[in-house]
Amino acid sequence: MADLFGNVLNLQWQQVVMWLIGGLLIYLAIAKDMEPTLLLPIGFGTILVNLPQSGAVTQIIDGIEETGVLDVLFDSGISNELFPLLLFVGIGAMIDFTPLLSNPKLMIFGAAAQFGIFFTLIMASLLGFDIADAASIAIIGAADGPTSIFVANYLNSQYVGPIIVVAYSYMALVPIIQPPVIRLITTQKERRVRMKYAGREVTKTTKILFPIIITIIAGLVAPRSVALIGFLMFGNLIRECGVLDSLSDTAQKVLANLITLFLGITVASKMQAEAFLNKETLMILGLGLVAFIFDTVGGVLVAKIYNLFAKDKINPMIGAAGISAFPMSARVIHKMGLEEDPQNFLLMHAAGVNVSGQIASVIAGGLILTLFA
Repeated sequence: MADLFGNVLNLQWQQVVMWLIGGLLIYLAIAKDMEPTLLLPIGFGTILVNLPQSGAVTQIIDGIEETGVLDVLFDSGISNELFPLLLFVGIGAMIDFTPLLSNPKLMIFGAAAQFGIFFTLIMASLLGFDIADAASIAIIGAADGPTSIFVANYLNSQYVGPIIVVAYSYMALVPIIQPPVIRLITTQKERRVRMKYAGREVTKTTKILFPIIITIIAGLVAPRSVALIGFLMFGNLIRECGVLDSLSDTAQKVLANLITLFLGITVASKMQAEAFLNKETLMILGLGLVAFIFDTVGGVLVAKIYNLFAKDKINPMIGAAGISAFPMSARVIHKMGLEEDPQNFLLMHAAGVNVSGQIASVIAGGLILTLFA
């Protein structure tokens, strides 16, 4: 009974606020179906680590340091980048690069949609963040959770927790963030442009060679991205080789789900009140939104510039799918196209840009590491 009253007396209002934040994340995961595989474990973990004298994280109790299980998981799974890299194997096994391979020029728009990363890097630096933290915050614009975790941890950012929560939260909000931005910078006529699917047939050999060639090119251009792009492309090679179907299924389902589960609750070890409730967290929240908005703007504007010179016009909305929120962004663009014209089917084009954005975001992360590690 004395221990119970002692814990109540040790409870701080900041910890209660973190319980509410954790509850909000759980609510969004369950009621709104927003990235539930990550927001739910992060939300529950947030409550867990903000209990007085929580045994889940390392704390000094009665002068004795007690190691928390979540810190053990963090040191063994995130500090050495193991969890994000293993998750990339599963993501690679899920991705079908056929829409991109059948129309390679779509890679241009995937690259253009990484503009928000570098714009946000400048903004974060101007707001007073040191260069490592600014680079870590900027990678939120990759719209790719594992890349955000990998880069922020590699650069030893003190804001790992807020960065990851903001990255995954905005990924879940892509259907809310992108449409108004796209409508603001396009005309109705542009949004109604119809595109023919003129892609050529992609051979099995091409699908097998693609992940190998991309890994080599990325390794030469951005050596720091080799681990990220290599694991992503290894997963895709397992998918496309045709002789490892059981391993491909395991990577897509069992491996990806298991790593995601541990990743979410482990990240929560950085969601303790003293590290999370500060003005910097609010700034990161704002900068993350800036990154997503300017990713969208960059992709659309480059698509519009392309139309100035192209004989066959493209619908500039597909440029916004270059943000690496796969496959959510492609679905958002397809839905917007149908709203403007029920006969306008943009899914394959948007999917091609979307998967190219997945590659571009990983390479962008590697460039950030090359420049600032």
